[in-house]
Amino acid sequence: MAEVIQEQISLYDKLQILSDAAKYDVACTSSGVDRQGDGTGMGNCSKAGICHSFSSDGRCISLLKILFTNECIFDCKYCVNRSSNDVVRTSFTPDEICTLTMEFYRRNYIEGLFLSSGVLKSPNYTMELIYAALYKLRHECNFQGYIHVKAIPGADQELVKRVGFLADRMSVNLELPTAESLKLLAPHKTRKNILAPMRLVQQKMQDNRQEIVLYRNAPRFVPAGQSTQMIIGATPESDYQILNVAEALYKKFELKRVFYSAFVAVNEDSALPAKTGEGPPLLREHRLYQADWLLRYYRFEAKELLDENNPNFNIFLDPKCDWALKHLEYFPVEVNKADYNTLLRVPGIGYKSASRIVKARKMGTLQFEDLKKMGVVLKRALYFLTCSGKMMYRTKIEEDYILRNLLNTKEKLPDSVTGMTFKQLSLFDDVNFREAQIQTIVG
Repeated sequence: MAEVIQEQISLYDKLQILSDAAKYDVACTSSGVDRQGDGTGMGNCSKAGICHSFSSDGRCISLLKILFTNECIFDCKYCVNRSSNDVVRTSFTPDEICTLTMEFYRRNYIEGLFLSSGVLKSPNYTMELIYAALYKLRHECNFQGYIHVKAIPGADQELVKRVGFLADRMSVNLELPTAESLKLLAPHKTRKNILAPMRLVQQKMQDNRQEIVLYRNAPRFVPAGQSTQMIIGATPESDYQILNVAEALYKKFELKRVFYSAFVAVNEDSALPAKTGEGPPLLREHRLYQADWLLRYYRFEAKELLDENNPNFNIFLDPKCDWALKHLEYFPVEVNKADYNTLLRVPGIGYKSASRIVKARKMGTLQFEDLKKMGVVLKRALYFLTCSGKMMYRTKIEEDYILRNLLNTKEKLPDSVTGMTFKQLSLFDDVNFREAQIQTIVG
């Protein structure tokens, strides 16, 4: 048995290790909850959400985003912190979590905390430490800002509930799209153990809504809802399978968000995809996020976007344009008569601009110049719309013709697709923190 060498690690070094270890967890989002502070503590939550900044690989790091520990009893093949990896291991204490959160908040570097964790000793032991940190942060430090925390699958239900009353949002990572893939790459985890806390959080949220109706001052349980994350590209599932899993999660567990994380090869393992030099499937991740948006805001169903004969998204077109080209029988749409749901399906019209159109046309007939002012992206919409029976230009309603013209628009791809690197922005990049300053925090 290998000898474990224990050394004292400074808080600064812990922060570097555990913030870097958290960069692969993308389920980090704005609060979506309106909870004002009571004037006696520090911070509050605004429904508009947290002000975000982003790392070079597109990962959201607006919060103090850290792991409680990078020690883990599990050996998931895709994880940099798996038990068989030879990496420097460390853990925060509850007091250190509080110190960092409060001091970074006082300096206006963060607006909240995103706390995930490896599994130290056991799920219950880890969850108890997380609870101790959040309890101290809320009740002793009187921190009233946003907190997003990960529930540890396998932890006792009572522990999960207690943590849920201290957090604004909670998430349980699904990890991989199917049970078969989980068995292959994370044999110590089971789909049942992952879904159990997800169901518990959903049921407790429903009960809590009833409690708040009866008792106005009842404590709120996970008021910003729950989310999850799937790794994309580590296993052979198609976009069709992934999107159906996401749709089922939204319907069955009332999730706020499903996050898709392009697989980053950090380990050598025969069960993982061979390195090709092409890097993570970031464009695929981007298309899945676009499709996910269609499920949540545009009233599409997964079966409309993909099927078994067409299981993956077109990398050259966004899913909405791709759907429209395959259903030209519905177009062109008359903008002055079409209902809201029909307008939502027009490429270039978002849910906000669709609402503006419905309201504005009560005042008069709309023309293309009016649509532009309402936020409609005419370079896409012009092929699918008429105003007073006329198209913006003479246009053929033919798939090949429209496709060629859409591709010629040279729509800018996200930065995550071009010139991508995997160096996460450090918490200190913009503020030029030095170790001495961290020591000042502790001292």
